[in-house]
Amino acid sequence: MSKIKIGWAEDTLVPEGLKVNLAGQFFERISEYVESEITATAMAVEADGEQMIMISADMTSVPGYLMVMVREKFADICKEVDPKKIIIAATHTHTSHTIADKNAKTGLSVARQILSEFLPEGKTYENLVTADDSVMKPVDACEFVANQIALAAKNAWENREEALYANEFGRAAVGMCRRVCYNDGSAQMWGDADTATFTALEGGNDSGIELIYTFDKNKKLTGVVANIACPAQILEQRSFISADFWGRAKANIREKLGKDVYLLGLGGAGGDQCPRDLIRWVEPETPIDDPNVKRPNPKKRKADPSMYDISGCNRVGKRIANEIVSVFEEIEEYKDTAVFKHMVLDLDLPLRKATIEDYNNAVRELEYYVEKNKDKEYFNFEDNAKMHVYSGTIARYRSQQFKEIYTIESHIIRFGDVAFSTNPFELFLDFGNRIKARSNAVQTFIVQLACGQCGYLPTEKAEKAGHYSAYISSGNVGHEGGDMFVRKTVTEINEMFK
Repeated sequence: MSKIKIGWAEDTLVPEGLKVNLAGQFFERISEYVESEITATAMAVEADGEQMIMISADMTSVPGYLMVMVREKFADICKEVDPKKIIIAATHTHTSHTIADKNAKTGLSVARQILSEFLPEGKTYENLVTADDSVMKPVDACEFVANQIALAAKNAWENREEALYANEFGRAAVGMCRRVCYNDGSAQMWGDADTATFTALEGGNDSGIELIYTFDKNKKLTGVVANIACPAQILEQRSFISADFWGRAKANIREKLGKDVYLLGLGGAGGDQCPRDLIRWVEPETPIDDPNVKRPNPKKRKADPSMYDISGCNRVGKRIANEIVSVFEEIEEYKDTAVFKHMVLDLDLPLRKATIEDYNNAVRELEYYVEKNKDKEYFNFEDNAKMHVYSGTIARYRSQQFKEIYTIESHIIRFGDVAFSTNPFELFLDFGNRIKARSNAVQTFIVQLACGQCGYLPTEKAEKAGHYSAYISSGNVGHEGGDMFVRKTVTEINEMFK
């Protein structure tokens, strides 16, 4: 083992003087102001001749083309690090940039392209919001974000110094299951539990926070790594730029522990998790526009504040920060060396396939919907929201004629007693729990939405129950691939910890 070196950096993702086309919903949203700064926070680690730069980006996702751009830009400004050792994980805030690949043939998603194929002659797909020159274009946003992330990575690497660290554990109630089951065997994301047909929430939750605190040689706190099994999407319906609950947690931590302390917020396995209590449902303070969220007769509840609004974001950010501060105050052991290993894997997983019955049904549903609405002046995001499941199924059926393997990038890291496992999915909690339970590491950080954008990875139970997040069109890999990912990850972690 050798002395460990750690460096930190943070760069803003807020463009100067421009609004942002916000990502994460079916309807278009343009930012009206900056509620909290979105950033790229980078931690560089060097020990035992090994390298890692882990970056938490306040984005909805990190598609493959963004990874390529960041690594290319980083290679131009820093020659000392293998670009493949850069990990970028999205916090999954829905109040950040919409980005687009400059090399793509069209700016439309595959599902929307297929919906457009079925439109009557002369009909078009229209956005309800017209973005003018005051709004950053998605292609330009991608270039800007890539530059800022690459800069944060470079600065973190150049800032590395001999350091101390402490791996710790805390608890805070953040994530809860967001899939509601009914007595007919079905389930719904954001489903209404106030009905006699409600039977259970489909899955559990994980209140644990995996923590690493880093210090300089004088035991002054420099940064915190926090891994929470929940996406940062409280403010997902709002029209402003925001880092969501991670932004609130960071502000609270800096107020209590020092303005120069960094926070690397990492989302754990949270594909079926959310910050909302669907049993003690509290109505949003202001209207939302989500076809999956319908509460015809909401009851008044004494519970959390609205987890669609700033009041709820404040509450969650405070919970996280309070626990991080509380655990910090009890740290007794500081380490300056660590076994450090970093493996980058390309894993071949089976593509989740649609049957011919799925395909034919999707074609019928699309044709019926378009015929029923043929007198509309134009088709828009509401039509896309209603029909995306069918257009996505058609897209999958077509693509599976030519490929049956879906390759993902995954990183397995040993950092002293701690293991990190990354994946590019919105990974359902059960898969992460299986890895943690079987890992030989003292602590295991599961980092989702990292180094790729591959959709949801649902359990077999969720696939059978259906609905958004478990549809064929919701992700590229099904539960069989999830099982393979668990087995491979456990094997590689335990090999590192022999």
